[in-house]
Amino acid sequence: MLENLTDKLGSALRNLRGTGKLTEANMAEALKEVRQALLSADVHFKVAREFVTRVQATCEGEAVLKSVTPGQQVVKIIQDELSELLGAGATELEDKKPLRIMMVGLHGSGKTTSSAKLARYLAKKGRYRPALIACDVYRPAAIDQLETLAKAEACTFYADRAEKEVVKIGKMGLKAAKDADANLIIFDTAGRLQVDADLIEEIKKLKVAVQPDEILLVADAALGQEAVNVAQHFHEAVQCTGIILTKLDGDARGGAALSMKSITDVPIKFMGTGEQADDFEVFHPERVASRILGMGDVVSLVEKAQEQIDEKEAERMAEKMRKAEFDLEDFLKQMQQVKKMGSLGSIMGMMPGMSGVEVGDAEEKKMARTEAIILSMTRQERQAPRLLRGSRLKRVALGSGVQVRDVNALLKQFGQMQKMMKMMRGGKGRKMMQAMQSQMGDRAGGGGLPPGMPGM
Repeated sequence: MLENLTDKLGSALRNLRGTGKLTEANMAEALKEVRQALLSADVHFKVAREFVTRVQATCEGEAVLKSVTPGQQVVKIIQDELSELLGAGATELEDKKPLRIMMVGLHGSGKTTSSAKLARYLAKKGRYRPALIACDVYRPAAIDQLETLAKAEACTFYADRAEKEVVKIGKMGLKAAKDADANLIIFDTAGRLQVDADLIEEIKKLKVAVQPDEILLVADAALGQEAVNVAQHFHEAVQCTGIILTKLDGDARGGAALSMKSITDVPIKFMGTGEQADDFEVFHPERVASRILGMGDVVSLVEKAQEQIDEKEAERMAEKMRKAEFDLEDFLKQMQQVKKMGSLGSIMGMMPGMSGVEVGDAEEKKMARTEAIILSMTRQERQAPRLLRGSRLKRVALGSGVQVRDVNALLKQFGQMQKMMKMMRGGKGRKMMQAMQSQMGDRAGGGGLPPGMPGM
């Protein structure tokens, strides 16, 4: 979602980073490009203007540190201002039990899915037993969808398909959740336009009836400047306590994220980053600002890895790699663990200096094809790939839907990787890594390998 803004801001700041001396002329030119980048990303014109004004004022009053160039310091100031614009620090939910949350928003913004994702996210913390209450009586199959999601997440679920009075459903759902000993109660309301006076009045009455601790506005990141009007209208109606930005994995320009907090003063608390149940994160403004400026987000990447990758298994794999005993069985396990962390594109976006690297459907399909080839092998063949000859090769190719040459290409690549591991065991290993680092540094203009790569 943020790629367009990242590219444009990167272009605006590229010449500034290496600037030895800041002048009024090059500052004005760079900030003009920054403002244009924000506007083209659908950031509200008022927010863009105020942002550039604050950056300029800070730059003029800032003493340049000896350890950085003036251009680098301007980039740091822009990063700090972006963090401030997005909300300055993650905003937690109310720390209460039971915790009542009401979800509101436009049609198609992703409220029902976000309700289940939020329930899953908080249940994983081990402190909450969630209940999902179906308060959408207008959209066909809305109740069925929420029920299916509730079953998948093992949540308490309440619905009354015969009742059309939303306030009554809310009250009965609250009672049912308490009877089931749930201490996290999420009310999934119907989507409504800000011009639907009757439906807006309905959520006002539901608010009075169930007394929610949190009212979360679910907003589609693709809304652009209209997102500001939507947020303002819902906030005026029910005093929202937070925002969930959805569909951040799409091709939205990113302006909604930069505008909503600034205009409405309602914090963005969570973001949906994909279609899977785990594609849901706390919104950390400073981390998002870092991603926007192409600096990656190592902290979030590490957190994802800690959630999905077993530490003992990782240590076992590392030991096998050190001893050059890493086989296709291990490679398959590694691939499957990486897939749990999200798409390749989202992982690359979190790595410093890698946000500009495009990872499209072709790369995802290639990874899926590699997995299919390995899954078509017997365990014995994965542990000893040299067995794959003649009829065995044909069987694997047929089983995975590829050509024999594709299987051979994978075996050749894996063989080269094993040779590299054996060489790394010897005294040449460190010299090789230093040479690789030097080469990478030359190609990247002196940047070297991303942090952590030598340790791998």
